[in-house]
Amino acid sequence: MMILKIKRLENNRVLPEYKTEGAAGMDLCAAIDEPVVLKPFERKLIPTGLKIELEHGYEAQIRPRSGLSIKYGITLINCVGTIDEDYRGEVCVPVVNISNEEYTIQPDERIAQMVIAKVEQANIEVVTELSPTQRGAGGFGSTGM
Repeated sequence: MMILKIKRLENNRVLPEYKTEGAAGMDLCAAIDEPVVLKPFERKLIPTGLKIELEHGYEAQIRPRSGLSIKYGITLINCVGTIDEDYRGEVCVPVVNISNEEYTIQPDERIAQMVIAKVEQANIEVVTELSPTQRGAGGFGSTGM
């Protein structure tokens, strides 16, 4: 099992937590002292009060929480963020309100989830041809609805 080292900053009151035994992602909470209002289509960087150290060959993926997305239109600006194994700064969450209503993020509210994933760096090989496939270059709905 991979070990995730976490350094808590002064503003952190809630550690990441898997809410169920089978959960892929652990919840990240807003390390804020006062509520933060997100106006429609506004974006803000929300601190978690955490720094992490990943083992070699792993990344942390920061993903939206499905409940916030469907109920309130709160998602992440970059859809899925990547924290590389060599990053040692504070984990912050770039949220955006894509609804027509204001949304208020409360202190310690669960705002995103973090999934730890194994990654591999690729060796690049420049070629003049790629192997053919049945699909070929078809994309963007080419396989039907």
